[in-house]
Amino acid sequence: MPILTQILQCLKKHGQRLDSEIAKETGMPLAAVRTGAAGLASTGALIACSLVRFENGKRIEGWVYRMSGYVPPAAPGRKAKTAVAPRKPAQP
Repeated sequence: MPILTQILQCLKKHGQRLDSEIAKETGMPLAAVRTGAAGLASTGALIACSLVRFENGKRIEGWVYRMSGYVPPAAPGRKAKTAVAPRKPAQP
């Protein structure tokens, strides 16, 4: 399966992902994921953001990717209902 298709399928399944997570899940080298995702981002298929985070005092730099214009389905379960105030009739 082509690299770009694997990246898109992974993001569609999981939503937002770090480049290292995509590489681990697809079994591709990190450099291949970054190159492929950069190409997809240049076409507008992906949105990319650089990220720096610290885990156990160690600095980890990477890229976060998500599908452009893709909204994942709502989580199952009960949703809170919003209270809507009744409208007052217009005064003539």
